[in-house]
Amino acid sequence: MAVTLINPEGLPQVDVYHHVAVASGSRTIYLAGQVAWDAELDLATQTEQAYVNVHTALRAAGAGFAHLVRVRVYVVDWAPEKMPELVKGIENAMARLGERATPPATLIGVASLDVPEHLVEVEAVAVID
Repeated sequence: MAVTLINPEGLPQVDVYHHVAVASGSRTIYLAGQVAWDAELDLATQTEQAYVNVHTALRAAGAGFAHLVRVRVYVVDWAPEKMPELVKGIENAMARLGERATPPATLIGVASLDVPEHLVEVEAVAVID
């Protein structure tokens, strides 16, 4: 496998991401930020569709969630009380796809995205070979 995920001792042990990704592959895949163009206006549904879109883009490049080395999630008007809805969307996507994605991740609160209807955007990098 081209990617090894690590949660080092001394850092918080969390279930939704790993702190370190070691990539030994030779091909890097950079995905544009994925949004939910036709999803309902709630964060969980849009998050689910954004992750499904990431999966679709990865598959087109010959990769999958196991090849992810970094994910950035941009959420409009972020507040900690939105975390359960965001996590629900991620969990729904993983259940729908039958996969699990826990690469290093960064959550960034933003004022807005490309159009007012978009609440979340997911950007990813993967390594294969």
